Amino acid sequence: MRIRKRLDPTIFNLPVEKMRTGYYADQDLCRAQQVLLRDQYHPHVLVHLYQEREVVVCGTDEAIAILKLCSGYPEAEGSWHAGWKELRVMSLYDGERASPGEAVMTIAGDYALFAQLETDLLGVLARRTRVATNTTAVVEAAGGKPVLFFPARFDHHLMQTGDGYAAYISGALGVGTDAQGAWWGRPGMVTVPPSFIACYEGDAVRAAEAFARHLEEEVNLIVPVEGVEQALAVASRLGRRLWGVRLDWGEEPPERPSLPLDLQAVWHLRRALDRAGGEFVRIVVSGDLTPEKIRTLEEVGAPADAYAVGRFLLQGDFAYYAEVVEVDGRPCARPARSRPNPRLSPVE
Repeated sequence: MRIRKRLDPTIFNLPVEKMRTGYYADQDLCRAQQVLLRDQYHPHVLVHLYQEREVVVCGTDEAIAILKLCSGYPEAEGSWHAGWKELRVMSLYDGERASPGEAVMTIAGDYALFAQLETDLLGVLARRTRVATNTTAVVEAAGGKPVLFFPARFDHHLMQTGDGYAAYISGALGVGTDAQGAWWGRPGMVTVPPSFIACYEGDAVRAAEAFARHLEEEVNLIVPVEGVEQALAVASRLGRRLWGVRLDWGEEPPERPSLPLDLQAVWHLRRALDRAGGEFVRIVVSGDLTPEKIRTLEEVGAPADAYAVGRFLLQGDFAYYAEVVEVDGRPCARPARSRPNPRLSPVE
């Protein structure tokens, strides 16, 4: 049985003081905490955090870190009344699945201890679950072939570290940036950039040689190629220093919109590499890939060894909701939209 272990709260580098004061929160929640404290009212609540879709959950460790480090309220003498030890939190683990309405996390305790954190909690769960669910769909479509997580250029750089972890717990093999692999200790993979090849007058062989000559031996090199001849030339010059060649999905031709990648060219490339002693060279398919496109390639037996996926991994609406289902041990008058989850584990 795999031992499940949560990430240490310090790894997230949270802006603790700002979160405590509600800097990132919807202000109605901050005001609600202030009113409770001024009214000296401390209702003991049970809150469900839940989704309305079938999802692969991620962000629970980050949400727990926010509760551990930021829950509480200011006291009259200017000190901080820490709240974590007064809360009881139950949660799924990152990477587990949840059904619509099923509680992913529950928080029990004085509502004034964590009212100002609701926005932050829902936000990290929504973001990381989006990436984890999308990555899982791609990994399943790839049928065990490596999936490379390459969406960094489609979003703000501060999203990379947590997104990379969400991809990792969902089965992605490689990442494009060091930040994406920071929480699980994997450096970014290296593709020779098309802009760099352009600087060498479009000569992919010269550009790849320069990369191989000046980068460390352990760096896995992927070179984008435009055809069999170019791929063979790169493989001949780099030998086993070459991890793989990359082919783009490309534009979808109107005469065959469901299969825009030239499969004959892919099979031809595989046979040519094998005949030239380059059987170790992986063919990486990239472009605007989706699970549907990957399944299409797998169903026709395309000789793709890995898939580099970008924009799709950040798409979709994966909103979370917080619902108070009990106050001082009594069910709320309004019927709950969420439901209990017997698979939740206590957070120590």
